[in-house]
Amino acid sequence: MDVVKTIVKFNQLNDENTDYDDIKYKKIRQLSKSNIVMGAVLLILLLLTIYTFLTMKITGINVAKGFKDTFYNFFIMFTQPYSHRFTIGNALYEVFITVGLAFLTTLFGAVIAVFLGLLSAQNLSSSYVSRSIKAVVSFIRAVPTVLWVLIFAVAAGLGSEAAVIGMTFHSVSYLTKAYSESFESLDKSVIEALKASGANWWQIVFQAVIPSSSTYMLSWTFMRFEINFTNAVAMGAAAGAGGIGFDLFMASGYYFDLREVGLITYLILAVAFILEIISTKTKKKLMSC
Repeated sequence: MDVVKTIVKFNQLNDENTDYDDIKYKKIRQLSKSNIVMGAVLLILLLLTIYTFLTMKITGINVAKGFKDTFYNFFIMFTQPYSHRFTIGNALYEVFITVGLAFLTTLFGAVIAVFLGLLSAQNLSSSYVSRSIKAVVSFIRAVPTVLWVLIFAVAAGLGSEAAVIGMTFHSVSYLTKAYSESFESLDKSVIEALKASGANWWQIVFQAVIPSSSTYMLSWTFMRFEINFTNAVAMGAAAGAGGIGFDLFMASGYYFDLREVGLITYLILAVAFILEIISTKTKKKLMSC
């Protein structure tokens, strides 16, 4: 009814001679096409799901027992966290390594991204350079971090080196887009006024662009740091970068120690929560200044 009322109002304001029935028919026709397509897709997915369950060989599998064992494993994991292989001090040291890996890749990525962001901002660079950099970083950003780490692992070998290079590579593309958008949001009149006063490109950057965008840049950098922390945990297992991620991989895939997996999971969640608190408080202080 709301759609019909909107169409009637639009009809009265713009063209009183337009046939209301024709507009209503066209609107319903357009909605019907989209509904048909969506319905067809859902029907196909439903049929594929039914076909999969009918053709799946589940002989000898007790689904109820599987769910029961799964919930029991989660119960053991999160209610009885314990490790006999390392102490809390050793676990905190491994967490510190993971945080250091995330900090290092974020620092490298932020420094490089500042220069690329300035060159890719349309109000600070030529259109050709801006579009070229944005196209390259868009391609890099489209590839997951783990794939870049594995690609560089071919040359550098599995370990922290490949993880640092791959994570930095993806961080640069992520932060370049974020920084360039914050630079482009600067009022054009400020840049024009500085140019009229005889300021060169570097003076415009350091006197207007960076100071006005520092809050947004720090927010995006903190966000990327949190993302890199989670990536560092994954890279510890996938690329052998060490840290708490490698211990998690060994506990879950090699030792199958559910209690140790629970302990490591709690440590990771605690660190992620602390990073979020630090990020929020820092952004509030900067915005209040």
